Amino acid sequence: MDSIYLKIRAQALIIASQYPPADFYQIYADEIQYSADIFIQDALIIELRDFVETQIENDFGHGMDHANKVAVDAGALIAIEGKRAACSSSQVQHLVRMAHCAGLFHDIRRKEESHARKSADYAAEALKTYDFADADLTDICIAIRNHEAFKDTEDAATLEGAMLSDCLYDADKFRWGPENFTHTVWDMVAFGKIPFQKFIMYYPKGVAFLGKIKPTFRSSAGKACGPQFIDLGLAIGRDLYGYIQTEFAEYF
Repeated sequence: MDSIYLKIRAQALIIASQYPPADFYQIYADEIQYSADIFIQDALIIELRDFVETQIENDFGHGMDHANKVAVDAGALIAIEGKRAACSSSQVQHLVRMAHCAGLFHDIRRKEESHARKSADYAAEALKTYDFADADLTDICIAIRNHEAFKDTEDAATLEGAMLSDCLYDADKFRWGPENFTHTVWDMVAFGKIPFQKFIMYYPKGVAFLGKIKPTFRSSAGKACGPQFIDLGLAIGRDLYGYIQTEFAEYF
């Protein structure tokens, strides 16, 4: 990565550290821990994590680290929504595992056109040898197809499938907050070899675009907590732009 971008990324990390974590991680600490425990202990999820790690590309800001975070947060969200829907503990556990599967595979074809559909197709093929009911596999793939913002969505056949779809979407869009400036944008800039002059030209518009995601959260917990992720990201983005304008004034 260009030395200028390395310096800006380092400053972004400093700025982000000065903001508190999103409230979601305190309010739902128990559900997050529950999801994380399954994610690191469940034999099926361990096997799928190992498989995805060999297949996913890590140079575009949507690699294994992104997949892991989306999977755990999607699992936490489905635990929250499952309890609200009066699902049994065994149903919730099963839905959390499904959320983990969807999270792990949702961006496995991220660099391709129509990546959500192609990632779903890939997941359908990869998961068919595992112990999933046909209806469960269908719900996982619908959730993956539905995770892009500002696109038409496909209706799930069941309440559980709809919850899974909503929770995967919201967990993915949580990443549009602080993580956009601490991780994602720099990986994408490095991959695309974006000239710095072009980067600063489009930066304000790109930051403003993040705000459009705020009204799109879908689950109850996502609607309650998601906008704060975006607000934190916007604040970090504005602070970082001030630093860029001062530190690299000769480019303006």
